Amino acid sequence: MSKVIIIGAGGVGNVVAKKCAREPKVFSEILLASRTKSKCDAIEKEIGNNRLQTARVDADRVAELVDLFYNYKPDLVINAALPYQDLTIMEACLKCKAHYLDTANYEPKNEAKFEYKWQWDYNERFKNAGIMALLGCGFDPGVTGVYTAYALKHHFDEIHYLDIIDCNGGDHGKPFATNFNPEINIREITQKGKFWQSGTWHEIPPMSIHRPIDYPNIGIRESYLLYHEELESLVKNIPAIKRARFWMTFGEAYIHHLQVLQNVGMTSIEPIDYDGREIVPLQFLKAVLPEPSDLGENYSGETSIGCQIRGVKEDRVRNYYIWNNCKHQDAWKDVNGQGVSYTTGVPAMLGAKMMLTDKWMKPGVYNVEEFDPDPFMNEIGNYGLPWNEIVNGRLAFDDYDE
Repeated sequence: MSKVIIIGAGGVGNVVAKKCAREPKVFSEILLASRTKSKCDAIEKEIGNNRLQTARVDADRVAELVDLFYNYKPDLVINAALPYQDLTIMEACLKCKAHYLDTANYEPKNEAKFEYKWQWDYNERFKNAGIMALLGCGFDPGVTGVYTAYALKHHFDEIHYLDIIDCNGGDHGKPFATNFNPEINIREITQKGKFWQSGTWHEIPPMSIHRPIDYPNIGIRESYLLYHEELESLVKNIPAIKRARFWMTFGEAYIHHLQVLQNVGMTSIEPIDYDGREIVPLQFLKAVLPEPSDLGENYSGETSIGCQIRGVKEDRVRNYYIWNNCKHQDAWKDVNGQGVSYTTGVPAMLGAKMMLTDKWMKPGVYNVEEFDPDPFMNEIGNYGLPWNEIVNGRLAFDDYDE
């Protein structure tokens, strides 16, 4: 029986709130808070049965967060807000002695760069306070780290090659839209790509390396090498990895729209003067694009996200592929959300459950792969994200040295 605060009432916050509300033995009291309280109230109305309280809070302001936390006294705060707000929420958790969980690592507003250093630097402070922070407990990052830890525990003595492959094979019917916060999504894919190989990071121009990958139930999709934050934590926590990469699909129309927007400066995060006011082009673009949480009702198709791994077991080379496919229609039927929000929100709820039931609990700041994957893997399928695996079978692609 625990009290939780969920910060953020967008697509992911909607999923987290509804999934938590169905687990009263774990989440006995829930408060959903956002800068826009009306969004919280709409979710509360859908859930009903007095399972949710709502509040307004500006997560950019530590003082507002502290006031909210002191009044509600949560055991755990689930951050489903923006990555910009990770540090303010962590600061408030420290002041109020509340555990913390998020789905994406911190990045500063004025620089298109994300890394775990800022949050890992909180480790000693969280340990001294006797509270825990779980970082990146969505799908990628999140489930992909759990998948990798599970593979290492059950199928490998050492993992040498890791490729995380992410496909959204769905169709929302819009000419151009992003599946999660447009500002974060566009910043992520327009920065330089990066992968780990032979003990160092290698940078490439944005979207410059791509290849066709055959995804289960979806087929062949062109996939682009990006940098994604779980690579940073996985090569740190599993040091035998020789190479780690992240691949994501984008359709031709998406790429074309993005190139045009870049060419005319609309993806820039540098402020400009417009009619006597300072605006950030990317923030303006976000305001005119479709809201990701509104895409679900007419979304068809499915996502496919997994880990393709090669390593050794008892001195023999072994291949392994583990993945989940999630249908957008199923996500809508379950929580009135779309599949990308669903695959992020469900693991966040389950990670919180792991913490509150002491299956994953120790003071400090951690990534998901640092815990026993089995309790999480035993339950994730029951919440709508079943997993599949192939041991020593055909991989989606093969460019390994061994």
